[in-house]
Amino acid sequence: MKGLILSGGKGTRLQPLTYTLAKQLVPVANKPVLFRVIETIREAGVTEIGIIIAPHTGEEIKRAVSQVDFGANITFILQEEPNGLAHAVRTAYEKGFLLDGERFAMFLGDNVIEGGISSLISDFANHPEWDAQIVLKEVPNASSYGVAVLRPDGSIERLIEKPPVPPTNLALVGIYMFDGRVKDAIYAIEPSKRGEYEITDAIQWLVDHGHRVFPHIHQGWFIDTGKPYDMLEANACVLEELTPSIDPTARITGSDIDKRVTVQAGAVITNSVIRGPAIIGEGAIIENSYVGPFTSIYHRTTVRNCEIQRCIILEDSTLSDLPTRLQDSLIGRKVTLTRNTQRPHALKMNLGDHSVVHME
Repeated sequence: MKGLILSGGKGTRLQPLTYTLAKQLVPVANKPVLFRVIETIREAGVTEIGIIIAPHTGEEIKRAVSQVDFGANITFILQEEPNGLAHAVRTAYEKGFLLDGERFAMFLGDNVIEGGISSLISDFANHPEWDAQIVLKEVPNASSYGVAVLRPDGSIERLIEKPPVPPTNLALVGIYMFDGRVKDAIYAIEPSKRGEYEITDAIQWLVDHGHRVFPHIHQGWFIDTGKPYDMLEANACVLEELTPSIDPTARITGSDIDKRVTVQAGAVITNSVIRGPAIIGEGAIIENSYVGPFTSIYHRTTVRNCEIQRCIILEDSTLSDLPTRLQDSLIGRKVTLTRNTQRPHALKMNLGDHSVVHME
């Protein structure tokens, strides 16, 4: 079995952060989301992995992934235009990664799921009569998702994309298993109203032509990290799953650090309070500060005389002398956030498109 990760997309809902960073490389608990997806697939025993990339972020993703040994053979597959998930599968066939008749798992590269997909792959492998399997999750706001309707035998009867009045609360969450029959489906369907080849249409084609499609109803948490709030929520969930540790090269003096905190190599923490779950990245410097729960501070970032809680701070940034607590925030790379102590006092900002600032 092969794995196919879809890692294109412009990440418009995470702008301005994604103007300069592929959304799949935004870290959750100090590890890029895409890396977590690769590890999830590898831990399920899949060692042949294809990653669909886009022209505008593909080289950045290739550089980042190529620097890590994931214990898998990784192939990068360029999708020239963002023409939908089914088109991405078609591209994987046309570029020779997927071969006729092969079974494969498909995973969206910006999703985070509790517990991995080993049970899903095992379930599909133990049912060779199934032609496809899709992961569903019971959600309270199903109108924002593709929704599945099941037959009495538990198989898929119908898929509906974002219905205003959902017939069920079973939402598709972006993880799929297919056998070779999906190739017929993706070449048979027409573009949707938004001009894309939808994977839901391909699955519905399989159902309508008598093929067996079954669900895997996921019981744990699942988060699509497409929005800042969702990214912070995913960060909180993953931090709670970490086994805390303090690297022996970290230097900690005069500080109160609870047992739910991970401190990575070379970090320096002085006269500070760290409350977990939280993670302090490699080479980070924390001085005279409070870092509260559900916070991830990435590599080589400096925090001085600040209070921070439930935030993600990316690498090489500097935060100092903030007059109030920074909370529920996503801060990009190489950001300087500080207080101006010179008179006259004033707010001075350089903000990119789609920035959001809340002042107190």
